[in-house]
Amino acid sequence: MEKKPHVDGGAPPVELVERLPQALLVEILSRLDLYSLCSAAPVCRTLNASASQALSSISSLDLSGFSPTVQILSRILGGNDAIQNLALDCSRLDDSSFNGFAKKSLVELSLLKCSAFSPSIFAVIGERCPNLRHFSLDMASHVKKKDASMAVNNAIIQMLHGCLQLESLCLKFPLQHPGTFYFHSFWLALPKTIKSLILQPVSNRQARIPISGNTQNAAPNYVGLHSLSLVLDVISDELVLSITSNLPNLAELCLEDNPPEQPALHEDLTNNGFQFLSFCHNLIRLYLTRDKQWAFQRVNDMGLLLLAEGCKKLESVRLGGFSKVTDAGYASLIHSCKNLKRFEVTHALFLSDLAFHDLANLASSLAEVRLVSCNLLTSETAVSLSSCRNLGVLNLSVCRSIADAGLASISNLQNLTTLDLGGADITDAGLSALAGTSSPISSLCLRGCKRITDNGICQIFHANTIISLNISTLDLGYLPRVTDRAIKVISESCKKITRLCLRSCFYVTDTSITRLGSVDRFASGASVIRMLDLTHCNGISADALRLFDRPYFRGLHWLGIGSTRMVPRGNGRIIELLEERPGLKICKDSCEMGCKNEWQYHS
Repeated sequence: MEKKPHVDGGAPPVELVERLPQALLVEILSRLDLYSLCSAAPVCRTLNASASQALSSISSLDLSGFSPTVQILSRILGGNDAIQNLALDCSRLDDSSFNGFAKKSLVELSLLKCSAFSPSIFAVIGERCPNLRHFSLDMASHVKKKDASMAVNNAIIQMLHGCLQLESLCLKFPLQHPGTFYFHSFWLALPKTIKSLILQPVSNRQARIPISGNTQNAAPNYVGLHSLSLVLDVISDELVLSITSNLPNLAELCLEDNPPEQPALHEDLTNNGFQFLSFCHNLIRLYLTRDKQWAFQRVNDMGLLLLAEGCKKLESVRLGGFSKVTDAGYASLIHSCKNLKRFEVTHALFLSDLAFHDLANLASSLAEVRLVSCNLLTSETAVSLSSCRNLGVLNLSVCRSIADAGLASISNLQNLTTLDLGGADITDAGLSALAGTSSPISSLCLRGCKRITDNGICQIFHANTIISLNISTLDLGYLPRVTDRAIKVISESCKKITRLCLRSCFYVTDTSITRLGSVDRFASGASVIRMLDLTHCNGISADALRLFDRPYFRGLHWLGIGSTRMVPRGNGRIIELLEERPGLKICKDSCEMGCKNEWQYHS
């Protein structure tokens, strides 16, 4: 084939790039995502210099999607003194990385999956980040001794004394038991600017707000809190009274607990607690959830009726584990809160279709509905919700009586972007409704819908269906009748897909992996797959790790291979692959996508 001449008479592309003004190159590169920017740097010296300059001037950077090493982080942020907003996956970072990210310019800092940091992180933040307004940290700390927990507490207080402009603070220690850290002592150390506070875990006693002993002050600093979120050992009436009595500006309250045993009456949440909440007339968001093992057995419809009467401004509600509440209680909230945008209920034993009859008042406001593990719900609820024309998120997972008739109604939702039907009783025939929908669905979960086969998947994702053009996140986990045939259609038609779960799809083989990671697929304009879950895929061979060598699966950040044949024979190959692709995380522990909820248990 005859080669076409270059437009300038023969100059190669690199020379053309070198002729461009550096200021223009920096401006162009600064508009790229980090992956594309770093990919451009090795092309030539000019692009390398321009990329370095672009990196030094970036003010906002999200590195939560992959885990950089200390060396990589230093290259990215080493010369940057302009960074203001930074999110980091810290699973491969330790104390030696503090110099790389603790910048004076920072206004917002989010440190995720911190497994190797010492308590000195707090002192460093307090000393080096005086302009910080928003700070979030998830730390897998293994503190057991009292002296060590006191050291953590003192370090946190030291940070608070240094960050006097802090508006929101989120501290999560998922491996600790409530009461390990003495959170009670820093209520009075909070800066005057504080508006939002998230603590996990904290004991019921420590969470009770202390009364300031300084009578000269008009009010302690925590009075300005608008948002409070706590993960506790137990939620009680006394705790709710303490919160509602001391935080007059409270607009958002999120309480979650997991008691080790059924709480005694005087230590539990009852209808009295809901009466205290009803006096918070400015409350717009309320989340109250308990682990399903020990439900809220002392709250009934009366509690929710009191809440609905007093908190009519509620826009977002999440209720989990209320085993004695029936349709009457839930319906009172739905019909009293005229501005309700988000409604979420989990493990509701007595929630049925009746609660969702006549949604005319919410047809324009309701945008997100999540009804999880509500076994009395049927397709009638889906029919009722189809009248909510602005509904964008619908989660009916583990509602096992949702059937094909419900899908026909759901397909009429014109603004739906996220749909979770995990565990529903739907078939290939029901999926045909989604094949013809005009909804811009970008995230779909069909996990555990065991009656779905290749035919149904091929039907909705064949070329040029609206859903195939928009889908970016797809969960096909636990579908025993899905094979390589369905994955072939997904690979060819779903060009935007970036997250794919094939967990426990036993008939998916190496052929599917080859198709998903092929260079030709990327060259055709398809997005790169960032996360791929192959956990329990027994049809994949022990040698399949070779299919993830460069240049295949460009841009892959997370790969789940737990309980596959790749694990026992692939340890050496896994190490080589991680060295070759430093931005890749390979999970052998059968975690869910991205290790989002299990990362702290990794060795």
